[in-house]
Amino acid sequence: MPKQHFAHVTAWVFDLDNTLYDPAVRLFDQIDIRITAFVMRATATSQAEADRLRRRYWQDYGTTLAGLMAHHGVEPESYMAEVHDIDFSPLAPDPALRAGIAALPGRRIVHTNASAPYAQRVLEARGLRDLFHAVYGVEHAAYRPKPLREAHEAVLAADGIAPGCAAMFEDDARNLTAPHALGMRTVHVAPSPQPAPHIHHHTDDLAGFLAQLG
Repeated sequence: MPKQHFAHVTAWVFDLDNTLYDPAVRLFDQIDIRITAFVMRATATSQAEADRLRRRYWQDYGTTLAGLMAHHGVEPESYMAEVHDIDFSPLAPDPALRAGIAALPGRRIVHTNASAPYAQRVLEARGLRDLFHAVYGVEHAAYRPKPLREAHEAVLAADGIAPGCAAMFEDDARNLTAPHALGMRTVHVAPSPQPAPHIHHHTDDLAGFLAQLG
């Protein structure tokens, strides 16, 4: 049972996309399309090349935006507003997940590589918005994205969280490397496990996992 491994945890840090909703919803497909269109204009390239750059920058920098800022001088605010202008109707409230998060003792926050306003809309659609004490977007880490250690440190410092008393829930396994190094408990939330030294737990059912901690 995982409960004993979280007895020391007083702060719960959640990623957003594909963590607080099932990836089968495919919400991020809409964002990918908008990112590719943005990259096409920003780099004056074809759709195929823009799609390649989108994927390459995400792999190399943690987000496509970070690559665009590094190589093309893209202004982040307009990028974030454009790529997150999507349809949120595929999302629905999840009473079981809500109950699991609500039962967690201590501070509950969201740390996403997306923007905080976008995150708030996702949380609203999932019926979770009022459960979190704070929501931190990539803008709160000076646009330094996960998996950079600096991104995690910035958010933990802003919220006054001691890493040794915190747990991180994240769908992208590489984004758990820095939390593990900082002393956080790590939970990989994904359909399939990716065993690695920096991953303490895996679940494909976040609501069910959290229910075991109550």
